[in-house]
Amino acid sequence: VQLVESGGGMVQPGGSLRLSCAASGFAFSDYDMSWVRQAPGKGPEWISGITAGGSAYYADSVLGRFTISSDNAKNTLLLQMNNLKSEDTALYFCARVPGYDLKNIDGYDYRGQGTPVTVSS
Repeated sequence: VQLVESGGGMVQPGGSLRLSCAASGFAFSDYDMSWVRQAPGKGPEWISGITAGGSAYYADSVLGRFTISSDNAKNTLLLQMNNLKSEDTALYFCARVPGYDLKNIDGYDYRGQGTPVTVSS
């Protein structure tokens, strides 16, 4: 199993980024997936998840600004981030959810190395 994130970078407040998570080594379409971020000096924060059936869920901190989706044909998890704020600065990870709890960070069985996002003027 391999999860590789990309798409991070530096952006000004109000800007947008699109993160990708390329999955391999497992049947991607059969699994729930989540995005988690970790800001400098803070613990990991669940921000969004999508079930194998396509139902999407968001943390209050990103609701209305971020959109999660999955491209099963390309085995890729996506996160469209709009109206970025300085507090969105963090390392963003994708993770495979082996059970049914999208938000249970300790329960993830695989995660990527992360892609950094910096929101600054």
